[in-house]
Amino acid sequence: MSPIAYTATIIAVAVVLFVWNKLPVVVVAMLTALALWATGVLTINQALGGFGDPAVIFIASLFVVSSGLEVTGVTAWAGQLLIRGAGEESRTRLLLLKMGLVSLLTALISVNGAVAALLPVVVVIAVRLKRNSSQLLMPLVFSAHAGSMLALTGTPVNVLVSEAGLDAGAGGFGFFEFALVGVPLLAGTMAIIVLFGKQLLPERNGATMPADFSRHAKTLVEQYGLASGIYQLRVRASSPYVGVPSSGIDLSAHPGLQLVAIQEGETAGPLRRPLVAEGDHLLIRGEGDVAAAFAAQMHLAFRDEKAAGQGEDTLFNRSSGLAEVVIPPRSGLIGEKVFPGMVTESGDLIVLAVQRPGLETAAVKAKGAGGIELQAGDTMLLQGTWKALDVHLDDPDVLVVNSPELVRRQAVPMGPGARQAIIILIAMVLLLATGIVPPAVSGLLAAGAIVLSGIMNVEQAYRAIGWTTVILVGAMMPLSTAMVETGAAKLMAEHLVNFVGDAGPVALLAGLFILTAVMGQLISNTATALIVIPIGVAAATAMGISPRPVLMSTAVAAAAAFLTPIATPTNLMVMGPGGYAFSDYWKLGLPLLIWFFVVSVFIVPLIWRF
Repeated sequence: MSPIAYTATIIAVAVVLFVWNKLPVVVVAMLTALALWATGVLTINQALGGFGDPAVIFIASLFVVSSGLEVTGVTAWAGQLLIRGAGEESRTRLLLLKMGLVSLLTALISVNGAVAALLPVVVVIAVRLKRNSSQLLMPLVFSAHAGSMLALTGTPVNVLVSEAGLDAGAGGFGFFEFALVGVPLLAGTMAIIVLFGKQLLPERNGATMPADFSRHAKTLVEQYGLASGIYQLRVRASSPYVGVPSSGIDLSAHPGLQLVAIQEGETAGPLRRPLVAEGDHLLIRGEGDVAAAFAAQMHLAFRDEKAAGQGEDTLFNRSSGLAEVVIPPRSGLIGEKVFPGMVTESGDLIVLAVQRPGLETAAVKAKGAGGIELQAGDTMLLQGTWKALDVHLDDPDVLVVNSPELVRRQAVPMGPGARQAIIILIAMVLLLATGIVPPAVSGLLAAGAIVLSGIMNVEQAYRAIGWTTVILVGAMMPLSTAMVETGAAKLMAEHLVNFVGDAGPVALLAGLFILTAVMGQLISNTATALIVIPIGVAAATAMGISPRPVLMSTAVAAAAAFLTPIATPTNLMVMGPGGYAFSDYWKLGLPLLIWFFVVSVFIVPLIWRF
């Protein structure tokens, strides 16, 4: 068999295996790369070269940046804005806002960056609004494809066609000139998704969907009887408690009040200094009028007047959070005595309450009564800074009910590090928009800044990367190389152009669109464009027409990668979280492909004349 025949056979088998959906997609992708080497179509360096491709590195770095935005609560904040703007009932408004946001972001930082940044936001919205993620994630990606045609930076293909226009002597395309065709593409995409998306998309969720922690704090404080009567009082400069040892604060003269803990003003963690200072906080429990009288007498101020007495706001905020732990059998803590307000051995966490199955308030044991002796099955509510919760709950003596990290990502909008994460994102967008450095470099710089700023450590960055997507993209890239190296792509393109070349320029656009769209479902649209662009320019020159409409039509066709999950990395990104099968993509993708065909063949020539 010839190399072209081997390549065609491998593509056919890979597509069948993807559609069959019985083997993991990563396995199919790796077998495809190895088959290209085993048949002699590619060398081993070429067959595995995709894993070192800058695009793969860029995608991996975007996962880290996206996770940094999620960890710091930026995505939770964006999700709240989307929900607030769309309302919980309006599917149409939610879709339009989401698609508009991703399309604008795509125009600035490319499809991969925009989808990677908004993917966790949309997943959280799906969980919070109790909607199927499959109804939201594919519209996110497909509208991003349309949004890539709004500006020069939307996709590498736009840059390629602009440079090809300059090389052909016809002039390049302006930064926003793409919007002349991008706006109708996006409008039509939105209309199709809003009108027909519900019927054409499956009703399912990904295999592992996160829990909804939006009301986590409220649930905990109510369960442990702390929903009201908790106050955080700030020590003023004139307070007699300034300079007093923590052991010297005695509330026995104020019946009905209980000192839960003393927190450092700077860190919101338990007081480590020997003396109380201005700005520190007293966490007390009791009746509101008694607490107010005590605060006035001792020159203390409520930290937040609006949240005074609301347990979830006082105990759960940007600085500190709550965690529920269970005492497992054989724990080293069994037999230890604890009481509300006790500081743990690490000095970083406060025991707020303890509960025992079968007893309503085994938790509320006063310090003077000696506390409660822990048994297997007891649950404790702990409070401390988010960092302290992350560090000290990785302990075999306790079982954490809900990971503080997961809770913080969803329930604390604009948490610690949010400002740094936004600055890093803006810097990455500027680097991508200006093209000062290659996209892979801008992504690596942003991912490195996320780690160096302390938003995430190296281990968390490794966990943040979607390795399935990275491996899949890297393993499938050699397929593009094989089609170019064997001449299969060029042979297909030349035959098609020869077939439609004498039928007029509109037929040429139609033929090039079909070729580009078909190839773009199997290989990188950038690689497809690199193959089709020179043939399209040559055909335009031979027919005596301007290459500009041919180039713009090719760019539109390259963006129409809707029919398979392997068409683009972003199609693959949502496959797992959306619970999609291989065959789900074409159902919504086909109407969109037809709309892109109409724009490419009939609208483009009206804007850029032959």
